[in-house]
Amino acid sequence: MYKRAAEQNCIYTLQLCNSLFKLNQAHAKILKLGLQNNPLVLTKFTSISSHLNVIHYACSFIFSEYSNPHCYDTFLFNTVIKAYAETTNSKRIAICYYNKMLSYSVGPNNYTYPFVFKACAGIGELNLGKMVHGSVTKLGFGDDTHVGNTMIHMYCSCGEGIEFAEKVFDEMCNRNSVSWSTMISGCVRWGMSSEAIRLFRSMQIDGVRPDEITLVMVLSACADLGALELGRWVESYIERENVEAGPELCNALIDMFAKCGDVDKALRLFRDMSERKRTVVSWTSVIFGMALHGHGLKAVSLFEEMKGSGVGPDDVAFIGLLSACSHSGLVEEGKMYFNSMVNDFGIAPRIEHYGCMVDLLSRAGLVKEAMEFIDKMPIAPNPVIWRTLIAACQANGELNLGEKITKDLIVNEPTQESNYVLLSSIYAKMLDWEKKTIVREAMGRKGIRKVPGSTMIELGDGIFEFVAGDKSHKEYKKICEMVDEMEKKMRKAGYVATTSNVLLDIDEEDKEGALNKHSEKLAIAFALLKTKPGSVIRIVKNLRVCGDCHTATKFISMVYNREIVVRDRNRFHHFKDGLCSCKDFW
Repeated sequence: MYKRAAEQNCIYTLQLCNSLFKLNQAHAKILKLGLQNNPLVLTKFTSISSHLNVIHYACSFIFSEYSNPHCYDTFLFNTVIKAYAETTNSKRIAICYYNKMLSYSVGPNNYTYPFVFKACAGIGELNLGKMVHGSVTKLGFGDDTHVGNTMIHMYCSCGEGIEFAEKVFDEMCNRNSVSWSTMISGCVRWGMSSEAIRLFRSMQIDGVRPDEITLVMVLSACADLGALELGRWVESYIERENVEAGPELCNALIDMFAKCGDVDKALRLFRDMSERKRTVVSWTSVIFGMALHGHGLKAVSLFEEMKGSGVGPDDVAFIGLLSACSHSGLVEEGKMYFNSMVNDFGIAPRIEHYGCMVDLLSRAGLVKEAMEFIDKMPIAPNPVIWRTLIAACQANGELNLGEKITKDLIVNEPTQESNYVLLSSIYAKMLDWEKKTIVREAMGRKGIRKVPGSTMIELGDGIFEFVAGDKSHKEYKKICEMVDEMEKKMRKAGYVATTSNVLLDIDEEDKEGALNKHSEKLAIAFALLKTKPGSVIRIVKNLRVCGDCHTATKFISMVYNREIVVRDRNRFHHFKDGLCSCKDFW
């Protein structure tokens, strides 16, 4: 009876602990009453220590050399593992205590493994995660939904683990909304946006209601693919099902519409948000949207409005602003805001800010000024900055400088295909076909291949991808016939192929044939075949649009009376009535 009363007294004392000082007093009381090996008291001591963020204090007491291992139980270890798994820099310690648990022959249960998998995810240990997965299967916890969900999260968090996540997901007996959300999030994280959308559609077929996190991830996938129609469906679903749209979901909608080409809708959604809901992410999303579409002055106006609203810009907001200045040729404004970021807001420029400034100067043709800016940078320029300058060298005839920089890049990045492609392009512009051939042969010997141009288009419920020279599409013959028809109509309207964009030592006629097979022309031809006259055509290209395709698309928009929205690697182009929104500045 006395032992039971003492036990309850200690537990009550521990419940009142709200500081390390009081925990020390409780610790002394436990020792005085001789309850240092009481499992119930130790578990409560551990739980309170975890709550006070001093789990190390509890462990030094519980797992000392004077402790009795026979008082250790599963709940005690679960409390310790959970505490360390949820602490940023202590996830490896969580794994150590899991191993200690096994060494003391204390059996894990279905509450142990979610914390262990969380720790594995935090440190990115794929092989360790596989070993724990093996234990889960061996002990029969594989059918537990919560265990399965955290296992999927672990695999999605570790490099090259996505295929194992898919296998676990496919074999799950009972999936819930968390299962689907975790798998979809993993696909988005690793650039598998098409698979994420396929999973979302399967989720709908299975009748599983998506939560806000799932919808945010699906909108992110739509933004990546340019899947505007699906993004619109998600928006209507949110309204139809009365899903509470918090700031994160609203921001995802703004980002999706901006990246899918409907920047006006993105701006309307932003304006519809209450001021208290607008975060710095909201402002940054709409500023980035304006930058993507070349609306530099609107981006500047929004930035000034953000400052006036009392929301302080962060370093990401300045990246969006500087990018907007770059895409719109606002050189002086870009310089002013770069200096303001440092002087007025105390934000130290990161490599991305320096990259925006080099891009700003390079696009404006100020190659020497861009080079001087790089020389004065307090941090080493990365390869992206050098490639930006090289592109400017090509565009402005500074071929010798471009050749020198590119050769240096190849020395530092011998397996990066874009460096070889840049050098090859420089030699082609120099008409030095011998050196160009040497570069291409070097790529072949090293097994380096140029990324092929591809273009995606969303029609109906499907997303179709076209790759330059790929003849696998079942309607390829009809598409090629449409390309020929497009060319004839364009020529009548005054189009002349820009064969300088074909960097090959071949006849002009062959160069024109090569240009006609560019992926965006195939995608536009397919759209003309499959969509109603007068409707908007939206396509997404993985590379920067070439000069000839840019010119050709202007003519196509005029002769077919279509608005064509093209998203390339850098920005959006809105073609209408023979003109482009970028005003040929891209």
